[in-house]
Amino acid sequence: MSGNALRDLNIVPASEVKNGSCSKGSFTKQCSGNVNKNIEERQAKNSISLVSTPSNGDVNPGAEISNLEVEYIESENLSDVGDVSANLKTILAGLESKDWVMVCESLNNVRRLSIFHKEDVLEMLGDIIPLIVKSLMNPRSAVCKTACMTAADIFSAYHDHIIDSLDPLLVQLLLKSSQDKRFVCEAAERALISMTSWVSPILLLPKLQPNLKHRNPRIRAKASMCFCRSVPRLGIEGIKAYGIDKLILVAASQLSDKLPESREAARALLLELQTVYEKSHGLTPTTESDPPGSWEHFCQSKLSPLSAQAVLRVTNVAREGLVLGS
Repeated sequence: MSGNALRDLNIVPASEVKNGSCSKGSFTKQCSGNVNKNIEERQAKNSISLVSTPSNGDVNPGAEISNLEVEYIESENLSDVGDVSANLKTILAGLESKDWVMVCESLNNVRRLSIFHKEDVLEMLGDIIPLIVKSLMNPRSAVCKTACMTAADIFSAYHDHIIDSLDPLLVQLLLKSSQDKRFVCEAAERALISMTSWVSPILLLPKLQPNLKHRNPRIRAKASMCFCRSVPRLGIEGIKAYGIDKLILVAASQLSDKLPESREAARALLLELQTVYEKSHGLTPTTESDPPGSWEHFCQSKLSPLSAQAVLRVTNVAREGLVLGS
């Protein structure tokens, strides 16, 4: 087999290799012609198949082609591990392996153990989470995506128990959700949604806040979206206890960010804060005057004139919409 034919073989899905769907006579034409069209679709599928070749490009006609598969299994489709004790003993070594396929298998075993035997894994979390972070930094996209899926299951299983180990994990998820291949970004985004759904906002918001000032604007945008999703989970009393004056400063600073995702998150947060403030002070959206306890007066007392003007522009537009619709 020539070197060109072998390179074409490398991009054929495993199912086609097994089933012989590419005939000998038309192999190169059928397969190489569709590379650009199909490569993005294959990346987004639930499994990837790799065919190994010698690094020097030489072909041994008698050599067996090894087929390696990494499956992206959704949480609800994961099955229990066979031997819990054996898996617990080998899980850390598997996560530290130099064999990336074994790392992916170990990550999936972490997911299984977290779902079916979470109490047994709890005391190992401090050792497991740094290795998940290491996998998120792996140059192989398959490892990154599997690590993102593992992080999502860790959040849903352990809630606030991961808070002491969250910082490095959070930074990597924000990074992966903003500047990696699309199917990795989507998995990282789902992990962030799991985080904001399961970790208590009173613990999560202080972890998110430093990232709102990150020098990378995309990380700032993802952090802003997480912050905006977390605040409503505090509830009215929780927001009042946390401090509307603190939260409005955060939202106002994001309102002038360069990325639209940050600005949109800031607008949503401001509308939430306005609603909570007016409910807690017995005000209605149709109040036309600006008494000392009004939302307008509150904004002007807590913000600089320019910031207050920007905030009120956002919230007044929403108020005008409510008045017109009533």
